[in-house]
Amino acid sequence: MLHQPLRIIDANLNRSSEGLRVLEDIARFLLNNAELRQRLRALRHDLAQETKSLRVGLLSWRDSEHDVGHPYPISPAEKERNMKTTSPPGLLDLVTANAKRVEESLRVIEELAKLPHISSMLNSASFEQARFVLYALERDLISRISRRDKMERMPGLYVILDRQFLVGRDELEIADQIIESGARVIQLRDKQSKKSDLLLIAQRLKELCSQAGVLFIINDYLDLAIAVDADGLHIGQEDLPLPVVRRELPVDKIIGCSVTTLSQATKAEDEGADYIAVGSIFPTATKKGAIVVGVDMLKELKRKIAIPLVAIGGINQNNVGEVVAAGADAAAVISAVMVEKDIRGVVQKLVAKMDLAKGECQNQ
Repeated sequence: MLHQPLRIIDANLNRSSEGLRVLEDIARFLLNNAELRQRLRALRHDLAQETKSLRVGLLSWRDSEHDVGHPYPISPAEKERNMKTTSPPGLLDLVTANAKRVEESLRVIEELAKLPHISSMLNSASFEQARFVLYALERDLISRISRRDKMERMPGLYVILDRQFLVGRDELEIADQIIESGARVIQLRDKQSKKSDLLLIAQRLKELCSQAGVLFIINDYLDLAIAVDADGLHIGQEDLPLPVVRRELPVDKIIGCSVTTLSQATKAEDEGADYIAVGSIFPTATKKGAIVVGVDMLKELKRKIAIPLVAIGGINQNNVGEVVAAGADAAAVISAVMVEKDIRGVVQKLVAKMDLAKGECQNQ
């Protein structure tokens, strides 16, 4: 009866190896992440080494031709359900499916390795350990893909909705106009109000942004970002350390960090920032004592930083094309929008000028 458990082990080793290869290639080719790719590769190689002594025996008992589970029969009802599926699986679905495939296979091998006539050949604890290693790897893959998907939606106009500039106007109405006019990101910024007052406002803005497919970012307040399930958090140099924020924030949330120097930017990138906000690019009255770094800093960071760059500080209709030409993936504005009466008009003009500058850069 030894051959029956060996057939099961063989099938599940194949499943686990195939699934790990899919995950490894996603990390390598789609995420360009050498560290994740190496961890997945090491796990796949460790499993092969663990079962090396059984390789010939497993092949001897393999009988794919008479396997009643291959190919898996699909019922007419299941075929009909598949035909009605309107949304094809995405990258997150692919990662989840293959991770579960490997995890389930490892659990099967782990249990079979406890049998008296198998335990001398396989160490059950090794497969249990591999399963827990994969749980962590699955989490890291999902988090990076989720954040990458958010970052792909960021290029464009990034409007900071600073409540001190609203002068009694309704936040939701202003945000609605900004979104309808083509902004890609809205950040809620308020350094004066109580958080209890901000909570309801943030919840309403989050709902509005989600419905429109616009990113919603909270400035400074980690607890508020978590409470309203914001897409991300933006922090400055004087806020909580970035590693602490990354540890506390849910894995699918993005983190932006304000910088004024190359060393601050590289440090933020190394510590897990998803994007860098560099400025002030131009003189600005919005932030007292702001250091003006100019477009040359933006150009330098574009050459040396891999994550997206958001230009901020003194940006308006007259110079937004310049920051795009210098390499900014997004342009953040406050007063250029908030002080205007015609919110829709000014946002549309900013978006149009950014699109024009981007098109000119691509044609060069």
